[in-house]
Amino acid sequence: MSEIREKIIGLKQYMQQQILGQEDLVKKLIITMLADGHALVEGAPGLAKTKAIKTLSECIEAEYNRIQFTPDLLPSDITGSEIYVSATGEFEFRKGPVFANLVLADEINRAPAKVQSALLEAMAERQVSVGGKQYKLPNLFMVMATQNPIEHEGTYNLPEAQLDRFLMYIKIGQPDAVTEHRILHLVRGEDMAKANNSTKQSACSLSINDVLSARKEAYDIHVSEAVEEYLVQLIMATRHPEKYDESLNNTIAYGASPRATIALDKCAKIHAWLSGRDFVTPEDIHALVYDVLRHRLILSFEAQASGLSSDDVISKLIKLVPLP
Repeated sequence: MSEIREKIIGLKQYMQQQILGQEDLVKKLIITMLADGHALVEGAPGLAKTKAIKTLSECIEAEYNRIQFTPDLLPSDITGSEIYVSATGEFEFRKGPVFANLVLADEINRAPAKVQSALLEAMAERQVSVGGKQYKLPNLFMVMATQNPIEHEGTYNLPEAQLDRFLMYIKIGQPDAVTEHRILHLVRGEDMAKANNSTKQSACSLSINDVLSARKEAYDIHVSEAVEEYLVQLIMATRHPEKYDESLNNTIAYGASPRATIALDKCAKIHAWLSGRDFVTPEDIHALVYDVLRHRLILSFEAQASGLSSDDVISKLIKLVPLP
């Protein structure tokens, strides 16, 4: 195992000790970061979504900002704006909170479309345009956006085309009783440490260069022609599902875009790298296919009316597309 892989594995293990019951979320956040992408996380309040990315930022020598999305938020509240400086008689650009390495966009669906678009444009272009000038975002730049699945009043759904900008759409659930006990004991210990004014130091520390080196190493993972063909056929099946099963005809209105193919390839490589292998297997693809595809499939009205979800369709396609 390479030194940089040991550091990333150490990061994952430390975070999973701090974010109990969300091991899957931790792993997928790290994969998203290494894949140079962004994650949309959906889960009920209190499931440590905010703590997850904050802990990640504490383990890396990186700048972290949180943006609380509200209905009265303006695009300039995210990107920044030009301020007139009377001392110089000139306008000066003041950077907004999006200028950070790790950004939490909390409850992104509470802000109107114009504000959502400002963030998603920064995510896609890796720059902000203000006053006819472009300002580059950092080399390490990841947005974790959250949304609450149980509350819809006063929210603005993200359009499907904008959802495609997210590398992964991660859904998380409630912990079991055993994990709930562990969470309780962990929080009691943290509260006691605060009461004693003792600050806990992070057990892991990575630089931004470490993350960029890990990204480069993971991208070198081998994908055989057979596995690559399998990956492509999974994507093709979302566009023409009737070729595999006539009952799926008119189920999907729009299949996954080429961006999904690229995303699944990157994520599968990183998953294999984290697993200690130098080649991708179908299991690596299966481990991430739901998170990569669920927000990129637009189901037909008939499918939605019959109660089918994107995950249901993906499960059927996995069974129908032959393994290499």
